Order: sequence, then C-alpha cells, then structure tokens
Amino acid sequence: MDTDTGRAAGTDDGDGRPVVALVMAGGTGTRLYPASRPGREKQFLDFGTGRSLLARTVERAAFADRTFVLASPATAERAREAVTELDHEATVLVEPAARDTGPALVYAAHRVREAIGDCVLCCLPSDHHVGDGFAATMERAAGVAVDTGGLVLLGIEPDSAATGYGYLKPGEARTLDSVEEDGARYHAVEKFYEKPDVGAAARYRQSGYLWNAGTFAWTPGALLDAARDSPLSRLVEACDDGVPEAGYEDVEDVSIDYAVLERHGGAGGGAGDDGDDDGDAHEVFVVPADFDWDDLGTWDALDSLLGRDADDNVAAGEGRSLAIDSEGCTLATGPESHVTVVDAEDLVVATYDGRTLVVPERRADRVREVVDALRERGEYPG
Repeated sequence: MDTDTGRAAGTDDGDGRPVVALVMAGGTGTRLYPASRPGREKQFLDFGTGRSLLARTVERAAFADRTFVLASPATAERAREAVTELDHEATVLVEPAARDTGPALVYAAHRVREAIGDCVLCCLPSDHHVGDGFAATMERAAGVAVDTGGLVLLGIEPDSAATGYGYLKPGEARTLDSVEEDGARYHAVEKFYEKPDVGAAARYRQSGYLWNAGTFAWTPGALLDAARDSPLSRLVEACDDGVPEAGYEDVEDVSIDYAVLERHGGAGGGAGDDGDDDGDAHEVFVVPADFDWDDLGTWDALDSLLGRDADDNVAAGEGRSLAIDSEGCTLATGPESHVTVVDAEDLVVATYDGRTLVVPERRADRVREVVDALRERGEYPG
C-alpha cells in the first residue's frame, strides 16, 4: 500500500483554516529518460502499475479540504486530462512559465489565497512514493505551520549515505501546543546542506541529520512574506499588483530551498509566540516523517514502487523483459518493446520509442547528463 488517506475532507487545522493540498506537476523528469520526456512527463506515467504517479499523489491528498494541481504551460493539458479521470476532485493551476519550484510555489500561494482566502498550504511533489502515516504527518506539519507562523518541511531519517538528496540539521525537539502526544514533535532547522559526497553523507547520517523530502506546509502569507526578502521579491510584488506574468519576466530558475528556505533556516527568526504571519522573519521547521519514503527521480529508485523479484531485478513499463543469470537490474520497457539481459549485474536498461539507455544502477543519477548532451546535439526531445 502506498497511500494513507487519513481523515475525511471537510476538516481544518484546528485554527479554523482549511487545509489545502498543492500537487506539484510541472516538471519533466529528465533523470528518467528515455521514458520521461516532454509530452510524456514522468508524473503522467504509471510504469506498468495502472495508476500514474500524479494519480497516486492526488489520491493521497485526500487528507486535505481542497486539492490543487500546479502545472506548467507544457504540462497543463495533460494535467487537466488526468484530473478529469480521477475520483478525487482537484483544480488545475497553470503558472505562466516553468521556472523551478521557487517561482512556482510563490505563484501558487498567491493564486490559492486569492481563490479561497487564508488557509494552510501543503505542497506535495507528484513523483514520490510514501507509505502509511503520510496523512497524519502532513496534518502535524500543517499544525506546526499554524502554531509557529513558520515554513515547515518534512524530514526523512536516512537509511543510507545517499548523495542524491539534500540534508538538514534539526535543532532541539519541540512539541505542538495544541497536541499532547509524543508524536507531535518538530524541530527548528539549524542548517541546510547541499547534496554531499559519500563521506559527508555518511557523517550526516551518523550525526542524526535528515533528508529534505521536498514536501512543505505553510500559510500563503508566511511564504509570500518570507519571499519578499529573496530572489523572488519582484515576483511577489507582481503578484500583489495582479500581474504575476510580469514577475516571471524578471525571475530566473531557482528552487524554493535556495531562494527562501536556506535563507531563513537557522536564522532564529520566526513569527513570535502568537503564530502571526506578520513576523519580521519566518523560521524554518522540520517535522520528522515516520513513513516509508522514496523520491522516484531516478531509475534505481523504482523498486520502492514496483518491488524486486527473487533475483533482485525490477521490471518496469508496459512492455516485456527477461533477465537470465542476472541480478540487481532494472529493466524498463515501453509499449511493444522487449529487453533481455544475460549474465548482468546492477544495470539499468530502459528502452522507449526506439531510444535505449544503459547505465550502472549506482550511476543512475547521471542520466541528466545524457539529456544535456542530447540537447547540445539537437536530439532532445526528438
């Protein structure tokens, strides 16, 4: 089971504000090339499971009172088509241009507040695999966002010295004033760390640091106020003036982590004891997540979604595959495709639409370099 729907819709965070889920669905997923390409982005793929990654995410957003799906101009049509086929109701927002998560989340915060007023916004990537307990953790994160007036993210306890994730150092444990239970703890973020090398990742794990799960909770006001003192300030001003499109002309691609969170994490700011959104600085907090989690960003991560066979191989996609005397391989196939490996270990072999990728599983994160090289040659998407 990969979803936990939790409470029924129609509840709020306990402070009278509705809880809104925002599913981020504007990316292209270049590290899952050749399956994921413009026009067939990974969030719309099911990898042979029968349910797309986007559908799974919208379904697990059932803990919220309202659900929005944030698309880019390139993914808007497919997002609308996908949402109409789901049982869970969702509204599609389309940002003016694709500019990474910083501009996207500022734009979404403005649009959601404009549509429904004050709320708590829970921002969910559309390409993650989560286990039981997700809904309860997101509710706790929403409560922390209200109680503190801060910016809240989920942190995952590392189970390996992974180099593909950002890390963060949690401070002293705190508990929600509104909840009296051991599971209601959270921490101020003392420091963020970019994707490390193997040695640093091992030290971070041993020191109790957490993976940054890229899943957030905040009030729209808290994010927009924090973003005023960031590279996104002009976009916030343009949103205030009712012309967000003009703001996109002046903003570069930047992640929300770099643009906002890393600037406030460890600053010791915060909105004060009353949780008012109008504090001078907005502290960043992390809620530790107790559920199984994986970022389905690279081919070697699909085993969490699909499982492995007796020989530790993974079969993904709509086509067929065969592994003979092979172990630890991921074999991914598009419709009407077939791939066979013999006497192989720890390989990714992916073939879609006449394009084939072969890469060691341990170097699956280098697929983005393949896309960059193909772009330089004028062969992507092609």
